[in-house]
Amino acid sequence: MSDDSPTIPLADVLRAANDLVSAGLIKDYALGGALAAVHYVEPFATYDADIFFIPATEDLTGGIPQIYEALRARGWKVEGDHLLLRDFPVQFLATHGLTQEAVKEGLPLNYQGVATKLFRPEHIIAIAASVGRLKDLARIEQVMEQADIDKNLLEAILKRHSLSLPKR
Repeated sequence: MSDDSPTIPLADVLRAANDLVSAGLIKDYALGGALAAVHYVEPFATYDADIFFIPATEDLTGGIPQIYEALRARGWKVEGDHLLLRDFPVQFLATHGLTQEAVKEGLPLNYQGVATKLFRPEHIIAIAASVGRLKDLARIEQVMEQADIDKNLLEAILKRHSLSLPKR
């Protein structure tokens, strides 16, 4: 993840996520999706930021209405299922199962002075295997080839969540 991207206000996104934790609106979070993958592989274009969070409430909404309201009060806009910060789309995705494990086991990172966590490459691969879209299959291949993977950890994650990697 480059620290100098002029189009992605990632540090501000992460500050906002930290503020949501401080306000008790979410328990924990980690950066996932393509922006997390970019930390481990050669950069590629991405459409949005995916913030995976552990909800602070047990209701069916996962606290999404309160999160949206808090971020709207900070000047964020809503467009479809994305929040926009300076026209950059951000999704806040409530976790369960594999994604919740990925947040809990996320790797600490300091991004432009902002403490955060991001998904481990092994979780990025497992989540991509669970989704199975063409772009996810390509991501599996890219991360497997370019990142330093703990193969034992990856196998344990896949087994724990009854997943397998696609045949090459």
